[in-house]
Amino acid sequence: MYGYIIEMRNRMPVLRVKKSKNFTVMSNYHLRDKNLSLKAKGLLSVMLSLAENWDYSIKGLSCICKEGVFSIRNAVRELEKQNYIVRHITRNKKGFITHIEYMLYEQPVHINLSIPEMPTSEKPRQDDPIQEKPTLEAPILENCT
Repeated sequence: MYGYIIEMRNRMPVLRVKKSKNFTVMSNYHLRDKNLSLKAKGLLSVMLSLAENWDYSIKGLSCICKEGVFSIRNAVRELEKQNYIVRHITRNKKGFITHIEYMLYEQPVHINLSIPEMPTSEKPRQDDPIQEKPTLEAPILENCT
């Protein structure tokens, strides 16, 4: 009997609840990602549980979380750095932000940003260079009075 009690102490009980409403199905990928902090994992889980048309602003997220704006902003930056969130910022003609769109991913995405081609280091060809002698005469200025 004593061995049974020690064995039970080493186990963590798992309580399962029958889910018939008000639950979220999401990938475990981000929950098992060792590159993410617990704060980032929790915030992404909360964000994935919200409706698609929900206001995903920093201020909006801070209204439904215990953490403040700065903590939420840091977690969003971490998720951006790890490619779980991609932000598209729209600015007006004066440069002010008018809209921010968040794209959430259950697994990190690797966006292929097009990089302009680098110029080659080849020497330019000089097929038949023109070797004219410049004239030292004064240029003709037409219609100057």
